[in-house]
Amino acid sequence: MTTPHRIFDLAYRQLDLYPDLDMFARKAAGQWQKITTSMFLNDVRALSKGLLALDVKPGEKVGLVAESRYEWHVVDFAVQQIGAVTVAMYPNITDADYQFIFNDAAIRLCIVSDKNLYKRICDLTDSIYSLKHIFAINEFADSRNWQELIEIGRNQSEEDINRLKAVVQTDDLATLIYTSGTTGKPKGVMLTHKNVLSSVFAAREATPLEAHARALTFLPPCHAYERMVIYTYFYIGITVYVAEGLERIAEHMKEIQPNIMTAVPRIMEKVFENIMKTGATLTGMKKKLFHWAIAVAENFDPAEQANGFVYRQKLALARRLVLNKFHAALGGQLVTVVSGSASLQSRIIRVLLAARIPIFEGYGLTEASPLVAVNFYNRGIRVGTVGNAVKDVEIKLAEDGEILVKGPNVMQGYYKNPEATAEVLKDGWLYTGDIGKWVDGNFLKIIDRKKEMFKISGGKYIVPQPMETKLVESPFIEQAMVVGDSMKYAAAFIVPHYANLKDWAKEHEPALAVLPKDQFLSAPAIYKRVNQEVRLANQHFGNWEQIKKIAILPEEFSIERGELTPTLKMKRREIMKRYTKEYEGMFG
Repeated sequence: MTTPHRIFDLAYRQLDLYPDLDMFARKAAGQWQKITTSMFLNDVRALSKGLLALDVKPGEKVGLVAESRYEWHVVDFAVQQIGAVTVAMYPNITDADYQFIFNDAAIRLCIVSDKNLYKRICDLTDSIYSLKHIFAINEFADSRNWQELIEIGRNQSEEDINRLKAVVQTDDLATLIYTSGTTGKPKGVMLTHKNVLSSVFAAREATPLEAHARALTFLPPCHAYERMVIYTYFYIGITVYVAEGLERIAEHMKEIQPNIMTAVPRIMEKVFENIMKTGATLTGMKKKLFHWAIAVAENFDPAEQANGFVYRQKLALARRLVLNKFHAALGGQLVTVVSGSASLQSRIIRVLLAARIPIFEGYGLTEASPLVAVNFYNRGIRVGTVGNAVKDVEIKLAEDGEILVKGPNVMQGYYKNPEATAEVLKDGWLYTGDIGKWVDGNFLKIIDRKKEMFKISGGKYIVPQPMETKLVESPFIEQAMVVGDSMKYAAAFIVPHYANLKDWAKEHEPALAVLPKDQFLSAPAIYKRVNQEVRLANQHFGNWEQIKKIAILPEEFSIERGELTPTLKMKRREIMKRYTKEYEGMFG
């Protein structure tokens, strides 16, 4: 088999091409346990039999709620190869989102990872009308687990699997991936096998590695980005090492010396923060050399001709004395780090590239399976851009700068939502909602978002409108604007309800009640009281959506100052310009 036509073909193709390859590696009893492609497929087929025994039909949606782990991929392929559809969800979304997704997709069977998730989903069964079976990957009391599901299917024949596998077509629906909508309700992105594989083939052209290389994965595979990348590893024949968690990444990198990994900006920010912390512990001449080397690295341009002779001499010295140690700390064998899902600060990219950490920033969205553009290792890199369009994908900019995408990667539409589909799929083009411009001809730069929705640096979406609506339900909050695009967390500008706070102070903090307004609003006790209201609002949202910091503003947003439209909608960019200092204060 040379060209896969269905996603699950990737594993069978790998078995044909590299029969002795370790497909996965995971930690067991403190040691890396290797799992061959043959072992993986045996696990996949055993699970497929269990699904068939419970009468899972082609086209039926099967729920999967788990963190990054080996079994996630077993479930994914077991579901797909019998013609069913994987509906993978984050383990940390709200109960309301679970209810909506399960009911919208009519999920009858779900597999979760651990006891906590098992209990959460079980507690929701009264409001999830289709759900009949819940199985856990981990074994614990009073649950149906993975082994039981496999035992249920023990009498199913191999022929049943082969028959169903043979009739799955490349244009069949492979997965539903639910993304947050501006109304707060998730939307189910319908992706076929062909959609996703087109991104795999494109990603392969951007990956300078061959079979038997080593990859480290730690991002959630339910995210379209990481999922597609892992499929690409299968296509190339790269062994996938599954990290035990974010807190073990540094340890794992030293152990396995990976050649490739993916990251979201928050991970690379942590790498950079650790680098700077190391410098802060130095003293004397070593500290001066460290900061000199960082300053040199911050001016690095990957276009070699842009660096003059004097700069190249400085860089060579900075690398020898300081920067090469950064690459060694990441295992010393990295050939590619792909950063996506949100924009990464140009300063960080320059320092990492100067330290020979080969980071390539790209752009995509779930609706595009997800790959749209990337900085190719063999086409040159432009820092601050997301690179060139990938194989078979066409990009153009609308009159207002909105990025439009066409290609085999574009989704079929939103599940059961023709109105939302019609808003983004027009005349064969996907309207992304992102604003871009071209740099140096064909390098795409993302400059703004057409809508208010944004991503924090961990790659998760923040949808401000429902959060702002919940915040202003408080009697102490008059107006609120959620911010934090590409930052570590969400924060908020808060315009307090001055009169109500004043009344509260008269009873609880009488000494404050007599202060002038500016002193009153800057008092720590007032900040604490308003922040209590923010914490109450946080309870209604996922853990990544939590408002971590607030800035209390002394004046209401107004039409006169250009902060509101005539219909009282916030002009976010104008507000950001006015309160730049307060914004920076919330993010250090």
